[in-house]
Amino acid sequence: MPIAGVAVVTGSGSGLGRVIARELLGSGWRVAVAGRREQPLHETVSGTGWPADAALVVPTDVTVPDSVAALFDAVHSRWGRLDLLVNNAGAFGPAGAVDELAIEGWRHIVDTNLTGSFLCAQHAVRMMKAQQPRGGRIINNGSISAHSPRPGSVGYTATKHAITGLTKSIALDGRAFDIACGQIDIGNAATEMTAGISRGARQADGSLLAEPTFDARHVAAAVRFMAELPLDANVQFLTIAATKMPFIGRG
Repeated sequence: MPIAGVAVVTGSGSGLGRVIARELLGSGWRVAVAGRREQPLHETVSGTGWPADAALVVPTDVTVPDSVAALFDAVHSRWGRLDLLVNNAGAFGPAGAVDELAIEGWRHIVDTNLTGSFLCAQHAVRMMKAQQPRGGRIINNGSISAHSPRPGSVGYTATKHAITGLTKSIALDGRAFDIACGQIDIGNAATEMTAGISRGARQADGSLLAEPTFDARHVAAAVRFMAELPLDANVQFLTIAATKMPFIGRG
């Protein structure tokens, strides 16, 4: 199998990160899987559809600068370059409106969703600028909440709107260095995180509605499409959602 490139996927011990990492591995990528828990990371890469040396397990807490630095040091030591960062690690909660969310909960969400993505992008861009051939791609996991909030999600919604600003800034600043940056906004992919949505999610009018979901493998295929474009082309924003989810017209 030809080598497509070297990738880092954060939050890859479960959910979308696991599916994305497996999609890339199965397509010839060398992939460093990062997450807080080591055993789930090993489970992510335990498939047989790729060479044993194609995966690198690096337990990482994206909220800790030294932990993020160690992740990218490990990638550099193993493969000497980086072609793709998928900034996927994130946390939805704790939930709450602006007058309900404690400062500790706010900081947890911001540290995970926003600062973690910033730290990973910072190291990725430094590697991409210095390597030969230079350049690479960053794909940030935004959300439907980067466009429209759910009730009681001030922390998650604020950070996902901020991810859009991060994406635009990296895309602009990366132009001169052949670094592309795009964002995928996902609505109701079927994962552990969205299991409750399929049973009943609170709507803007206070009612509960069981919302449709879709196979997370379609997200992974979309990420792969974005990742494998030549660096002179970029999907700036891509929205993929369950066709019947209450998003268009939400509220």
